[in-house]
Amino acid sequence: MAAVTAGSGAGSGAAGSPEARYYGPATAEAAEAAPDPTDINGPHFDPEAFMTKVRSECPLGQLLAREAALGREIRALDSDMQTLLYENYNKFISATDTIRKMKVDFRHMEAEMDDLAANMAAISASSARVSAALQERHRRGAQLAGTGPGRFTGADQWGVSRGGCPPWGADPLVARAARERVDRYLRALQTFFLGCLGDVRQALAAPRPPGKEGPGLPDLLATLAASVLGQLKAVLAYVQLFTARDVAFASLPYFKGEFCVTAVREGLVVAFVRWLCRTARGFADGPAERGAPAAPPALLLLLARLCLDYENSTISYILTLTDEQFPPQDSGPAVTPGPALCAEARAAAQRLLDHYVQVQGAAVAQMLRKSVETRDWLGTVEPRNVRAVMKRVVEDITAIDVQVGQLFEEGVRRAQSSDSSRRAFSVYSSSRAPGRYAPSYTPSAPMDTHLLSNIQKLFSERIDIFSPVEFNKVSVLTGIIKISLKTLLECVRLRTLGRFGLQQVQVDGHYLQLYLWRFASDERVVQGLLDEVAASAAHRCLDPVPMEHSVVELICERG
Repeated sequence: MAAVTAGSGAGSGAAGSPEARYYGPATAEAAEAAPDPTDINGPHFDPEAFMTKVRSECPLGQLLAREAALGREIRALDSDMQTLLYENYNKFISATDTIRKMKVDFRHMEAEMDDLAANMAAISASSARVSAALQERHRRGAQLAGTGPGRFTGADQWGVSRGGCPPWGADPLVARAARERVDRYLRALQTFFLGCLGDVRQALAAPRPPGKEGPGLPDLLATLAASVLGQLKAVLAYVQLFTARDVAFASLPYFKGEFCVTAVREGLVVAFVRWLCRTARGFADGPAERGAPAAPPALLLLLARLCLDYENSTISYILTLTDEQFPPQDSGPAVTPGPALCAEARAAAQRLLDHYVQVQGAAVAQMLRKSVETRDWLGTVEPRNVRAVMKRVVEDITAIDVQVGQLFEEGVRRAQSSDSSRRAFSVYSSSRAPGRYAPSYTPSAPMDTHLLSNIQKLFSERIDIFSPVEFNKVSVLTGIIKISLKTLLECVRLRTLGRFGLQQVQVDGHYLQLYLWRFASDERVVQGLLDEVAASAAHRCLDPVPMEHSVVELICERG
């Protein structure tokens, strides 16, 4: 009876709700329990039901507006998804390769560590047995040293200097094993770095399908630096087992002092950093073996940035980490100061960057040299276009600018004049004085021409072509441009030109000036070298009649 009453109460409560009054009790409960298939954000969304409802309730204009909005949202989501995929694909592949490589290396090192632990346990046991066996001999030696004529004093002094270990003890054995293990770790680190370097070189040289770019230089640099640093930290963790508190021989003075400084800091960490800098610099210093491929310019640039980063931060971090894990003794042997290592890394970075400039400058210069040497400058026709090689030079310089900009900062440019891209060469200002280069020279006219050129050089700034570059993009591009234009100047000096040959040099030079000045640290560098090219061409011309500058501008703009 009570159950019936409670059920009646519940039923009467439900019947009193608004849904119950409108739909009835059963219908209201069904409405509360049934999911809404037209809720686009709900878990039971049904597209067909949603479309039926929208078509029946919304006017045509609202449907079209809704369709357009959905289209925009879909396109935006597709674009965002493609962008995210593109940005993270290369990083994911690089990280996967690095993890796979480190997994293999760590598995190999774990096996070595197991062997090392077993060997250390055996050595500890042997040391304990030998020490116990020699204990009586130690006691007799001490008695003889105290009562004898002093013939054993030297031996006792040796034992004290070596931490109380006589030469026949098993502890000079543990130290030797530790040094050999450290040497093996150094060789393992060197092999690992060479392997990573090979992977970088392969990634740079791998052919790419059209429209698909490989990993950029920043990604390759980050992967290389992180892999090498991670491997070095792992090696330090393994070596630290020699100084663990639960190891019997770790309390020896050798492992508290000399091992930490001489073996680990100097023999492992400092030696590896120096070897890394020498190896990187070897790509610029060492002569290439016969038939061996030269290092790609991008690799030179990447290694220069790696050495510069070591100088700026990595070396300091590595030495601090080493000193924390293997603290040196105050009275211990001298250590290599950090600034000395940083200086070696910077010298390697400078040599690599200078070599990069020379290699890239030589590549552009070779194009210019061939374009001058293979052309008939006496019989050429009147110029109507900029030569294709000049366009290629600008394209290559632009590509180099993008490449260097991936790893180095912009740098500082000298304030440019307002008409940098419109300036005419000084040698062609002769159009305002028609008689200067006219064919009807008096006998002394050629001497006056050379005198004029020499006077012009006196008042122009001397340009050092092969000066060391700074660690920024502007300085690197300036060095490459100087090498390229200096080669062009030397090639023009060896040619004999006709009137139209001179005019072609005029057109090509103005085209280069239009574009190259913006890459250099100082526009006067580009202007000065191109002025010398123009003056040299005029001196070597049999009929030096320049083209009107307005015509030159028209040809260059059209080209």
